[in-house]
Amino acid sequence: MRPTLQLTEGDPSIEVQLDLDEYEALRRHAIVEIAPTLNAGWYTVSAGRKIGAVSIGERQIVVRPKITDLNRLVFLLGYARNPGLWQNDKVRLTEADDLLPALASVFARLAGHATEQGLLQGYRTVADTLPVLRGRLRVSEQMTRRFGLPVPLAVEYDDFTVDTVENRILLAATLRLLRVPRVTPDARQQLQRLRVTFSDVTAPLRGETSPEWHPTRLNARYSDALKFAEVVLAAQSFEHKSGDLVVTGFMFDMWRIFEDFVCTALGEALIQRSGRYTTQHSLHLDDAGQIRMKPDLVWLNTDRAVHAVADAKYKAERPDGFPDADLYQMLAYCTVLGLSHGHLVYAKGNEPVRSLHIRGSDVQLHCHTLDLTLDPTDLLIQVGQLAEFIAATADR
Repeated sequence: MRPTLQLTEGDPSIEVQLDLDEYEALRRHAIVEIAPTLNAGWYTVSAGRKIGAVSIGERQIVVRPKITDLNRLVFLLGYARNPGLWQNDKVRLTEADDLLPALASVFARLAGHATEQGLLQGYRTVADTLPVLRGRLRVSEQMTRRFGLPVPLAVEYDDFTVDTVENRILLAATLRLLRVPRVTPDARQQLQRLRVTFSDVTAPLRGETSPEWHPTRLNARYSDALKFAEVVLAAQSFEHKSGDLVVTGFMFDMWRIFEDFVCTALGEALIQRSGRYTTQHSLHLDDAGQIRMKPDLVWLNTDRAVHAVADAKYKAERPDGFPDADLYQMLAYCTVLGLSHGHLVYAKGNEPVRSLHIRGSDVQLHCHTLDLTLDPTDLLIQVGQLAEFIAATADR
């Protein structure tokens, strides 16, 4: 087994000796930032915008987040989907934990607790062909596809089964985590036990999207496990061949985690004041509608008039401040929407908070930062303060 390559988001690049196939796999799949050096077989490698783990043949690469408190990272991971769970400290991770093994352990614990009283059962509508009548006869299919023959019968009936949406989601998360590198033997054993528990549940097909579930009184005991399963299933999981090597991975895009959190938390804070918000609002830069733009967050009133626009920009710490391209992009949004204020929201790094007045126009661009090292309550307070500033500068 080749030595594990450990990288941390935001750290300087390191020089690593790699096989050519390993280099090609890392470069092709954009898992890390990588470039060849003058020494043959040696490459500079640094973390990119993904965190997680990947196995390339016998080589494992682990990319750690710069957020050392994994509970806060999991809060960001899950908030956009279900804000309620992530303020209750049910995850309980430590700084010594590796992210992916820790996620597997927590999920196994939550899913095991949810199913310890037995699997949730429910009614599911089943369409089938049977030699006897059960439920309702599907007359149209019987006449067109069965040519009116007396048997078999095309029927539809309600079956009381464990093959429910909730159980299928938990099974999908279980199978996903069993493929994660570096899961501890204890967590893997718990996951295997869950897999056996869900033996009568339909396994997901490759590429199939996860079904939606809705909280009810009947599935209340599954709630925490289902919310955590959604975090697991949101990760990018892959397994394929690259040359002679098998490449498997389980990665999260940090920019998407940050964007989802900002859009949900800031949007909810804004609509407490008035109106509603939309994400990925579709616009066009030109009159012909050929150049599309999609700002992350647009705040509207009830008549669909736009109050404000914001874009979330997750960036690793950098010494030279906010990228100019982000400012140009926000200026374009403000121009098309007819707004005098635009807002860019960054993860806190070395950049000072600042506002810029654009020469020759009435537009002001505001660059804000959120401190992701804060605990969830304080972070949401900071989001609320940002919403107050946006509301105060909004076009009415």
